[in-house]
Amino acid sequence: MRWQPDQVYLNGIDFFSKAVDQLETSDWQRPSPCEGWKALDVLGHVGSAVRFGTLLLRGEQPAWKPSDPPGAAVEGDPAAWWKAKVEPALEAVREADLEAVVDSPMGRRKVSEGLSFPALDLWVHAWDLARCRGAELEIPAEAIEFAHLVIDPIPADQVRSPRVFGAEQEAPDGATPTEAFIAWTGRDPRWAPNG
Repeated sequence: MRWQPDQVYLNGIDFFSKAVDQLETSDWQRPSPCEGWKALDVLGHVGSAVRFGTLLLRGEQPAWKPSDPPGAAVEGDPAAWWKAKVEPALEAVREADLEAVVDSPMGRRKVSEGLSFPALDLWVHAWDLARCRGAELEIPAEAIEFAHLVIDPIPADQVRSPRVFGAEQEAPDGATPTEAFIAWTGRDPRWAPNG
C-alpha cells in the first residue's frame, strides 16, 4: 500500500532517530556525503527543519533562519537535542488537518503537500548519517516510491539545484534500490568517510 505524506513523515522521524542513535560522540565531527557538511551539520539542518515544520503545523508563522553552518543550531548533546524535537513533531503531525490549506515558504498549499519535502529529507539524511560512520542503511521501497511520486513531476531545473538535489549520479552496476535512489538524489551511493 502506498504511503501518504503523514506516514512518510512519521516513519521518517523514526528512521532518522535510529540513524542518530547509531552515532557516537566523536562521529558528529565526521564528514558527510553532503558537500562541506559534517554529521553535526546534517543533524542541525534536519532538526531545524523539523522544528520549523512543527511550529507551522501548530499555526505559528516562524521565520526560517538557517544556521551557518547548520550544526551551529545544535545545542548540547546532539542526540538529546534531536530527541527534544521528536515528540512535538510527532504530535503536531498526528493532530494536523492534512487537508487544510496554509501559508508556507512555498506559497499556499495543503498541509499534506507541505510535509512531502521535509519527509523526504528525513530518509535521505538518515542515509547520510549512516554513511558518516561507514554504515549501510537501506531505505524502504515505500519511501523511495513516495519520493519519485513527489519529485518526478517537478521540472528538472527546479529539482537539480543546491537547495534540493544535485545532478543525478550514475548508479553503480548491481546497485541496490537504495543505492539507485541515492544516486538519483545526486549523491555517490558508494560514498565513504575516508574517500
